[in-house]
This record gives sequence, C-alpha cells and structure tokens, in this order.
Amino acid sequence: MTAARPRGSRRRAHDVGVAADQAASEPPHRQLQKSHTNFAKGVSVRLSLRSSLTLFIAAATVATVAAGAPTPAGARIGTQESAVAEAGGAAPIWGECPPVESGIPRDPRQQCATLRMPLDYRAPRGRSVEIAISRIGTAQPGSRRGILLSNPGGPGDSGLDLISQLAVVLPREVLDQYDLIGFDPRGVGHSTPVTCGLDPVKQFTLRLPYPAPDGDIERNIAFARDTAAACAEHSGDLLPFITTANTARDMDRIRAALGEPKLSYFGISYGTYLGAVYISMFPGRTDRIVLDSAVDPDLVWRDMLRTWSEAVAVRLPDLLAFAAERDAVYHLGTTPDEVRRTFNRLIAALDRQPVPVPGGPVIDGNALREITRRGLYFDGYFPLIAGVWQELVAGTSGSTVDAAVLTRLDRLGSAGRAGGGDTGTAEIPADNSTAALYAVICDDVAWPRSVALHARQVAADRRAWPVTAGMPSNLWPCAAWPTRPVEPPVTVTGTGPRNVLILQNTRDPSTSLANARGLRAALGRRAAMITVDQGGHGVFGLGSCADEAMSSFLATGALPGRDRFCPAPSPADAVARSTPLPYIPPAGPL
Repeated sequence: MTAARPRGSRRRAHDVGVAADQAASEPPHRQLQKSHTNFAKGVSVRLSLRSSLTLFIAAATVATVAAGAPTPAGARIGTQESAVAEAGGAAPIWGECPPVESGIPRDPRQQCATLRMPLDYRAPRGRSVEIAISRIGTAQPGSRRGILLSNPGGPGDSGLDLISQLAVVLPREVLDQYDLIGFDPRGVGHSTPVTCGLDPVKQFTLRLPYPAPDGDIERNIAFARDTAAACAEHSGDLLPFITTANTARDMDRIRAALGEPKLSYFGISYGTYLGAVYISMFPGRTDRIVLDSAVDPDLVWRDMLRTWSEAVAVRLPDLLAFAAERDAVYHLGTTPDEVRRTFNRLIAALDRQPVPVPGGPVIDGNALREITRRGLYFDGYFPLIAGVWQELVAGTSGSTVDAAVLTRLDRLGSAGRAGGGDTGTAEIPADNSTAALYAVICDDVAWPRSVALHARQVAADRRAWPVTAGMPSNLWPCAAWPTRPVEPPVTVTGTGPRNVLILQNTRDPSTSLANARGLRAALGRRAAMITVDQGGHGVFGLGSCADEAMSSFLATGALPGRDRFCPAPSPADAVARSTPLPYIPPAGPL
C-alpha cells in the first residue's frame, strides 16, 4: 500500500537531466481462458499469461518473433485531411476484421472498421492516424440502449477482439441492451502502430527493469538510454501523441462517428485510468461506467509502478499457501514459510548460476521473479507456477533443466493472446505492445532523470521488498525519453453524474487496493466501489457479489447506494455465480 499523501496536490515527476558521465556508464485485455482449473469443480477454461512470456520461452520457435519485422511507423500516418477535423468524422464502413491470431476465439458476428483521427488534436486538420474499431451488435435491437465501449488495459494491449470475449461472459440482459464496441488504441495493433525495434525475447528481463543480481543498475541505464533513442528513431513522429488524453479524445470521436450521444464503458487495469480520464474530459457524454482493478490517477506513472513492490508481497502468500497445501504434489514445503524458503533458495541459485533450457532460453533469477509475478494475476495460474518451481528446483542440481520446463512455460504464455502482447505479424511490429507501453507512460507525464535517485530507491526497495528486487523503482526508458509531454496529465475529478462503479480485489498484485482507494477518492460522489476479499488482477467473472452488482448496474443503471465489501466466494458459490468462462487479464504490466 502507498503512503498517505495530500489529495489536493497532483504529483508531477520532475525532469532533472542525466549527467553526461552517468549517461556513459516492460499487462487485458481480460481474456477468455480454456485451461484454467476451477478448484471446486475442475471446470476447464483457458489460461494465459502475457504473450511476451511466450516470446521469452519461444527461443526454440523463434519464427514467431521473426514474423514481426518492424513496420515503419510512418507508413500508416495519413497526410493532411480535412475530414478528420469534423466532429466525429465519417461514419465507419463495417466489414471483415483483420486475421485473428491462432487460438483466439472470435465471434462470427464481429465486424471491423477503420476511422481516422488527428495525430495531434491541437492541429485537427493536420496529419492523421488510423484507429481500428470493432462491433458486435445487440441481437435485440428493440431493447438497445446504446454502445458499451471497452479497453483491456496495458497500456499497449489490443482491444479489437475483446468484445468477442465479452459476448460470452456478459449476461443476456446486458448484451440485449448494447452494441459491444472494441478498438485498438492509437499506437497499438491494427491502429497505426509504434515500434522501438526491440527484441522482446532477448530483452525479457530488461523490458521491466530488473537490476543485476547484486543490485547494480548500469545495464538498466544503458538499456533506458538505448531504448529511448531507438523509439525516437523508429516512431519519432508518433511518440509525443501516444497519450491517454489523446486516446480518450479518440474514444469520443468513436462515440460521435457511431451517432451516439453518450457511451457506456468497461475498462480494466490501465483501462480504468483511461476511463477516468475520459469521464473527466467528457462528463456529459458518459452513461454507465465500470472500472475494474483501478489505477490511482494521482500516481501516474512512476509512483504507481512503485506500488507493485508491496502489492506483490501482499499477494505472494496466496501462492505459497497453495503450494504448501499440495506438498505431496510439488514437494516445495509443507508450510508457506518452508515454500518461501525454497523459493528464496531457488532464486539465489539462479542468480548465481542461470539454468539453460535445452532448445530454449536461459532462466536466471530475474526471469523466475518475473514469471512468478505474472503468475500471481490469477489463482488458476498457481498449478503451473508451482510446477515450474518444482522443475527448476530439480534442474538447479545440474547444468541444464529438463525440457518439461519449456513445455510448462509455453502453456503459460501461448494459451491465449487476446489481450495483446509482443508477438508480431506481417502488419504489427514484434515489439508493438512494449513500444506502446513506453509511449503512453513516458508521454503522459515527465519522469525523473536522476540516476542517483533511481539507485537509492532501488537499493531501499531491494531491502524492503526482496521478491521484486527493486525492479518497480528502477530506471525505465522514460528517464531518457526524447520528448517532453505535450500537455499536463488530465485532472480526474468527481464532476459529473453519479454513474461509475469501481471493482477491486484486496490482494491485487498489479493495481493495489491503495490504488483503487485513490481513484475512489478522486471520483468522490460520482462513484461507488465494491471491494472483494480475494487475490488476483481482475474482479469480474470470478463468482463474487461484484459480478451481480456489475451486471445489474449495466442492465438497469442501479449503482449501489454506498461502497460495499464482498467476502471471497466459497468454491460452491464461485461455481454457482461465476460467468460461464472467467474473464482474466493478461499478466502485466497493467
């Protein structure tokens, strides 16, 4: 949890510059799953971790990455067009959607279209970018209320196929009332994409800035500087304008192009911040808003990412208890403390001597830290994570680990990619998700550039929160970013109708309960919040009282009169009340 701070003063990251001598010296979006084990009934649905994990373990099948040769960012930036200056632009022309990735389900009713938006809203008649949108119309036009726009999080996750997932998990009384509308945010996927020319496999543990095993951050400094320069080289014309505020403006253009006076919205993780920005910029154009797993708008972005350290520490005991209760299966320890000691010994061993996987990558301590962090997003990942630990414990006794580890990790990463991730296609650069992540968090707000500040905070966090090893406080490419924000962050306020429902887990490893409380305070009377006493990233669809409250709100507009607390559902209740297939966000960043 974060320390208390004055609510009235919005934090602004300072820009102090990296000294020349110092300069010389890497989460929606919620996916249909088909291999999640429901612990009560053994119901099978899909598991997925963010597909960048797939790339990490895909060195054995590197063709996946090779298919994603970087596409010049400027290729899909339009010339000056007066059409995009008109409010809402032209109505979309619906047709077939781009090819779907193998293994991702798509509703046959889904249609897609492309709209053009101003690259820079300060110059609306200037250059334009493409925004890919999707639609599944209600089967009951006579019951239609409007549109339900959605965002899966990220930043950097594709939302084009999210509506096919929502069409399965939302109840009929909601689906009858809305056309489901998805989109790839600017810079992402089939919208005009950004790239930094990165190799997501080789740079797996640098994408999120894990320090060296001894805490040294020199390689992070070099990676930040080199990556910032590469992003400018590959996507310089786009970078300053890939922001949350501009995506919110795009959302309003989508609303207008569809001829709707208002929009309803479902956003998860980063999508909660995007939603909060939209309702603050356009309060009179909002209908029913659901924000699942919340970001504190006063913490974007470095201070928010730093909350990961405690959030992961609060969530990890759930995984330790799971493994301890199944010691006969995993042999990691009979108590949570014993399992923790086993994990700590394993991390230390991998820090000293990384383990190569035959035909695959080398797994070091940081790789296992990140695999474990991602595994905390959903209880259904626990069997696979515990199994990976088990395999690695056996593998550290020799020079290599059995290829079964590769199989397990591949199951974690390749089971589904509907929420985005760095995979690459002929049209989408292999590093697009990472590049878009950097673009948003670096362009929304200026970051501190002091290497000394980062080094001090990394050292302190390594002592206080050893599981994440100082990564959340480390130096990201934003510290060397080539451009400054074109505008200040949008102030999120409670001005507007009371029409926002916030859903939050108590032990979320990514967007902590403290973050949700921050958003709740910022929205004031506009919102009600339902807190569920469970772990994981993502609330809707797991069988708590929040499911019924969300469905009722979207169907009837009935917002709870006051904030509520839900106990964790019992196994029987979870089966009885959960959606047909749980709706799980990809594992990180947000």
